Parts: sequence; structure tokens; C-alpha cells
Amino acid sequence: MPTPATGGEPANYFVRLATLTLSSSAQLLRPVSHPQSAEAARKLRYQTLLLIALGAVAVVALTFGFDATEIGLMPPRGAPELWPVRILTDFGKAANVLWSVAGLLLVVVLVAPSLQGASRLRLLRFGTELQFIFLAVLVPILAGELIKWVVGRGRPFVGGEANAFNFSHFAGTQAYASFPSAHAITAAALAFAVSALWPRASVAMILYALLIIASRLVLLAHHPSDVTAGAVIGVVGAMLVRYWFAARRLGFVIGQDGAITPSN
Repeated sequence: MPTPATGGEPANYFVRLATLTLSSSAQLLRPVSHPQSAEAARKLRYQTLLLIALGAVAVVALTFGFDATEIGLMPPRGAPELWPVRILTDFGKAANVLWSVAGLLLVVVLVAPSLQGASRLRLLRFGTELQFIFLAVLVPILAGELIKWVVGRGRPFVGGEANAFNFSHFAGTQAYASFPSAHAITAAALAFAVSALWPRASVAMILYALLIIASRLVLLAHHPSDVTAGAVIGVVGAMLVRYWFAARRLGFVIGQDGAITPSN
């Protein structure tokens, strides 16, 4: 979010609120301004292509060699003893994560115009970080939803058997929305985004992502290749959003070698 002017601010709260809201949106669309953005883009391209290539190999290997076997080892769908897993998995639901972050962002927007000085600066910085987290999850989720629609892969045991090659392209139904896993996209993107801002949280966020991904397998919502693809899409999408912010000097800095680190 934008740094407030030091003087001449409107006295009216609602005018300050409107100014802050417009400025916060405009800063995301301003031209690239970081001198090292080209080097960061080159590094991002290499990392993205490597992740996609490794992910593609893993997805193909799992589809042909392990998907049908793995889902056959899981407990029956809807088993009563899985209630803790069903609660856990909701923490990786895209709508829950996005609405939670959006709610925090709304609080920041409403409170910031009433503050002054260092308190306001800290809150606005937190608002920028929330903007990053929200978009780091939203962008790969939207990409994943498009891929789901095109691929149309049947969820485990749709059709009555453990068939990893059950497809109905462009079906647009929940039964044929297995690839990629939206929960895996959400968990991986959120884990990457939070870790990118606060590296000390990396271990906890990786554990969170692994638990969400495992829950989708145990609940027979996805095949192993579905969650693998989702994790790759989530990380790649979050990486692209991080570059977008860093190139505009929002929340991140770019080193001489093109490495992106948090600006705190």
C-alpha cells in the first residue's frame, strides 16, 4: 500500500479512505521501476521452466505408475473416522483462504486513514503484504480452474473403478475436476507467499502445505499426480506475483544477482 504524504492530507476520513484505496490499486499497475528487474526476470524464467519440467515428469510418472495404486490404498470415501481430516482440509480451501486475507485487508484499509506517523506506515506495509498474499493465491487458482475445465479428469473412483485415465474434457462438473488440485494450489501458493515475506515461517508453512495435500489424498478427492501438479502451479503462480511486486518496489527488493528478498 502507498506511503502517506507527510503533509496537506484531507481532514475528512472518507476522502482519505478513497485516496488510499485508489492509490493502493494504482501502485500495482505502475511501470516497472527496479533497475535489477531484468536480471530478476531472467532468473524467474529459469526457475519457472525448471519447476514446470520437473513437475511434468513427476505428473506423468505418477499417472502411469502410482495413481491407481495409491487411491486403492486409501480408506473408503466418507468413512466416519476421517472427520478430523475433513476439518483439516478446509484450511486449504481457496475460498476460505482468500476471504480471510481479503477480510484482513479490508480492516487495514478502514483503519489506516485514521492513523498517523509510524503506526500508519507499519499498517500500510502490512496491507501491501496482504495484497501480495491475496494475489499470490488468486492468480494460480484462476489458472488452475481453467486447466481443470480443459482437462476434465475424473476424481478417484468416478466411474466405479481406480482409473487414472478417466477424462471428460470441458465437462465443467465437480466429478471431472480432479486435475489439478485447487487445495494443493492454494496450500503451495500460500506457503510460498508467507515464506517469501517471513522466511522464519518457512518450516511451518511447508508442513501446512504437506498436511493439506495429504488430506486430499486420504479423502479420495484427488490422485497423487493431481496434487503434484497443483503444488507446482501454486508455487509458479506465487513466484510470478512476487516478481510483479518486486519489480515495482512493493514489499520486496531485488539484489544485484536478481535474487528477490523481503524489503523489511
